[in-house]
Amino acid sequence: MVSPVLGLVRFAAFTVWTLLLVPPYLAVRLFSNRLGGRVVLFYWQVVVRLIGFQVVARGAPAVGAGPALYVCNHASYLDIIVLGSLIPACFIAKSEVAGWPGFGLLARLARTVFVDRRPAATRRERDSVRHRLEGGDSLILFAEGTSNDGNHVLPFKSALLSVAETGLTGPDGIVRPLPVQPVSLAYTRLEGLPLTRAMRPFLAWYGDMTLAGHLLGALGLGRVTIEVTFHPATSLASFPSRKELTVHCHDLVANGVASLLAGRA
Repeated sequence: MVSPVLGLVRFAAFTVWTLLLVPPYLAVRLFSNRLGGRVVLFYWQVVVRLIGFQVVARGAPAVGAGPALYVCNHASYLDIIVLGSLIPACFIAKSEVAGWPGFGLLARLARTVFVDRRPAATRRERDSVRHRLEGGDSLILFAEGTSNDGNHVLPFKSALLSVAETGLTGPDGIVRPLPVQPVSLAYTRLEGLPLTRAMRPFLAWYGDMTLAGHLLGALGLGRVTIEVTFHPATSLASFPSRKELTVHCHDLVANGVASLLAGRA
């Protein structure tokens, strides 16, 4: 079922494409981070094709109305490729990711926001994230705080949505609510056939799985279909507190994932 040769070919194509695009990307970044973001979006869209992914999206990102926070479930580092090909935004990641071989470098080049998730650092990291949002960057947050087996959604950590409490100060000095858009993502099909619960760990990455071995195995599969649902955007202004906003986002995302896995989208 897993072809090591196909996995190596796809990994080689991914590596060559990355090496080709990094120099022009860095050159563009010297002039404009926003234009650099478009290059990153194009980069991931090509990667999706190179590694045999078929991405089916329903709804649309809340772009065009200023920065937004996208809140998504998290099954694998492969989620970054999928979401990166759909949303012109940077990722929020735990600080350990910066040290990952290869992926850490890509994350830094893509202007990922690395955060320390210890409770004592919450306020400092919230201010860092808000600074990026007020600078015009939309951000993608995996609110579970970790990845899982792809068959369900873990509870969301409300502390990770603390940036929504303060709103964003625009160039005119007016503070506006931060748009928050829940997003559901699920790995649903392999070669057109439903992906079973037993097969999903070939794509989900969690526990003590090794990164290199899992990556080659995932790339060695056939054509994989990933479905993404963009739910209506909201903001903290519509809820009594951050916790209620977190529960709302979790319920939408979890129900969306369940529907995608059951083929009811």
